[in-house]
Amino acid sequence: MTPEQAPVLPPLGRSTTRSDLVAASIKSAILAGRLHPDELLVERRIADQLGVSKTPVREALIALTSSGLLTPTRNRGVAVRRMRPEDVQHVYEMRMLLEPWAAGQVAAAGTLDVAEARRALEDAARFVEADDHAGLSLANRRFHRLLYSTCANELAVRSLDDLQDLTALGTVSLLWEQWPTWRTELEEHREILTAVQEGRAADAEELLRGHIQRSIIRLREFRAR
Repeated sequence: MTPEQAPVLPPLGRSTTRSDLVAASIKSAILAGRLHPDELLVERRIADQLGVSKTPVREALIALTSSGLLTPTRNRGVAVRRMRPEDVQHVYEMRMLLEPWAAGQVAAAGTLDVAEARRALEDAARFVEADDHAGLSLANRRFHRLLYSTCANELAVRSLDDLQDLTALGTVSLLWEQWPTWRTELEEHREILTAVQEGRAADAEELLRGHIQRSIIRLREFRAR
C-alpha cells in the first residue's frame, strides 16, 4: 500500500469496540445525572438514540450490570442502580482498603500528573461555586482517579475504577443530600494533592484514609438512627 492509499485515520484499538463506546455513553449519562436511579433502560430506545444495533447495546448493559452501575429488574430488563446507605458504606469500606495504599504508591513513585490533578480541583472549585453537584462529582472522580491510576498494580486500578463509578453515583443521590460537605472535601483534596506531589507517601495515605473514613462514620451514624 502506497502512502497515498493508506487510510487517513488509523484503525481503532482492539479494546475500543462499539459496545465499549455505548457503555461509555451510558456511564457518562448516569454519572452526570442525566439518567436517574431506578430509571429503566430500554435496548431499542438506546440503540435508536445512538444509531447502533441492539447487539452492542445489550453487551454494554451486561457489562454495566456486572460493574454495579445497573441492576436487573423483575421484567428481565435493567435499570440505573439506586444506592442504599449500606451499599455506599460498603463501597467506601472497599476504597479504604485499596485507595490509600495505591495513592501512596503513586506518591512514592512520583508518577502523579500534577497539572491534570490541579485542573480537576480547579474544575471542582468552579462547580462548588455554581452549586453543580453532578459536575462536581465527575471532577472529584477525575481527581481521585489521578491519585491511583499510575499505580503499577493494574488489578487495584481496575477495581478502584469500578468503586469510583459507584462512589459518584452514591455521592449525588445520597451523601450530598444528607451532608453538604463538598467545600470541606475540596480542602481535603488540596491537602492530599500536596502530599502526593511532594512524595510524602505516608502522609498521603493517612490523609486519604481519613478523608474516606469520615464518610464511613457519617454513613454508620445515619444507618444507626
